[in-house]
Parts: sequence; structure tokens; C-alpha cells
Amino acid sequence: MAGSLQDVKHVIVVLSGKGGVGKSTLSAQLALAMVKSGLKVGLLDIDLCGPSIPKMFGVDSSNIHQCPEGWVPVYTDQSQQLALMSIGFLLSKPEEAVVWRGPKKTAMVKQFITDVYWGERDVLIIDTPPGTSDEHITVVEALRDFDPDGAVLVTTSQAVAVADVRRELSFCRKTGLKVLGVVENMSGFVCPTCSECTNIFSQGGGQSFAEQSNIPFLGRVPLDPSLTSCLESGSSFAQQFPTSPTFTAVQEIAAKLLPGSNSSSSAGDATQTEKPA
Repeated sequence: MAGSLQDVKHVIVVLSGKGGVGKSTLSAQLALAMVKSGLKVGLLDIDLCGPSIPKMFGVDSSNIHQCPEGWVPVYTDQSQQLALMSIGFLLSKPEEAVVWRGPKKTAMVKQFITDVYWGERDVLIIDTPPGTSDEHITVVEALRDFDPDGAVLVTTSQAVAVADVRRELSFCRKTGLKVLGVVENMSGFVCPTCSECTNIFSQGGGQSFAEQSNIPFLGRVPLDPSLTSCLESGSSFAQQFPTSPTFTAVQEIAAKLLPGSNSSSSAGDATQTEKPA
């Protein structure tokens, strides 16, 4: 592990107790916000059964290569400011199912942690699948000697999602993983015409959970249809809609996670590889 993470300054694990709360989307946008501030970022997707990061960045046709130090991640631009790793790069077809039992999944996650050559990175964001199963236990155990910064818990404001994220908090406390804070995702809706943010669902569930649990509340991220379009096309939401309330909220959260990084500034350039014609 020393060889793969020795030049990585910060490690942040993104968790959710429930699927469908936008965890991978938030992980991707946090990475872009940090890149936009001038940081060198790695994004590791360990959702083995539902890898979505390659598609979100428009690099789903890319392949993994070997170097003497290990696996070389996929870079989204020539400056190599953002590096990605996902099992999606290892599948022969995008629709191929990963039908593995626990031991094989555990071995794959360990290999991602120990065998990827990230090089010098200011931060590594680890996007996990929902729940508290093999992948999560393996990540925590593999990172224990590295002393990761901690975990970001993602929820929506609905009671069912908040109930599930409580289990995620219990997991963090049982495994000794520090909780950096809670993000209330899909909180409000950004109008594609006037950009006004309207509360169309319930609001405040994530913040109330954070206050009751005595953990930091990092902020709310509203829905924006433009973000969905960018994710489906593999284009950069940060570049195309830098003034969106959604991306502004993500930038503010990134600045709280790495307060010394100036993540809320507009320095740097968050770019993504265009999909081949």
C-alpha cells in the first residue's frame, strides 16, 4: 500500500446507506470542484456491480495499462490533473455483469487500494456502493495504516434515506472511520429557465440528522436538469454551468472538506476527455 498511496495527501471515502441518493454524482462533482481549484485529484470507483464513474466522465471506452509501479489510472485530460479508476475499465462490455461472491470482491477492492499508481495527488476520493458490506469493510481495513481523512455521508431529506444513513454512521463508528460530515443531496430543484431553486420535496432531513448525531452538516445540493444532461453525455458540468446553484453548493462543500485548498475559487481547469466520435 505504501507504494500506491505514499504520494496521496488526503483520502476521503463517500458513503451512503441507500442507493439512488446521488452518491456517485456527488463524488464526481466534488472531484471536479477540487480540480477546478487547482488540485490534483484521484477518484476511485469501488462500486463493483454498478460502476458509473467512467460513463459520467465520458471515458467509458478507455482501458487500464500497467507500469512498473502498478496499474495506471485513466486520466481525463493531458495535464493528468484528474485520475480515475473503476472496474468499468476492466470489463469487456459495458453491460457485462459482475457476478462475484464476497472473497473475489474483497480481493478486487484490495487490489484497487494497493496496486493503482496514483502518483502525486492532493486528494483521493473513494466512491463506494450503498450499504455496509464487503467492499466497505475491505476499504476501511486497507486504509487503516494510511489514516484517511474520513467519510462523507450522503443522504436525501426523506425519512427513509435518513434512516438508512443512520446505519452508515453506525458502521463508521464501529470501524473507527471518522465522519467528516453529512450532505443533503437533491434538496431543492434548480429551474432550467430562470435558475431559481425551489423546494419541491421535503427539506432539512439531512441537517436534522447531523445535528441529532453531533456531526458536521456540510450543506445541501439541489437538483439541476443540466447536471443530468452532462452526466449522460460525459461532459463537464463544472465547465458548462459554473454558476449553477448546484455546482456552487458542491464547491462550498469541497472547501469545507479541504479548507486549505481554496476549493471555492475558480483557479485551475476542470476538464474531461471528449468521447470518441
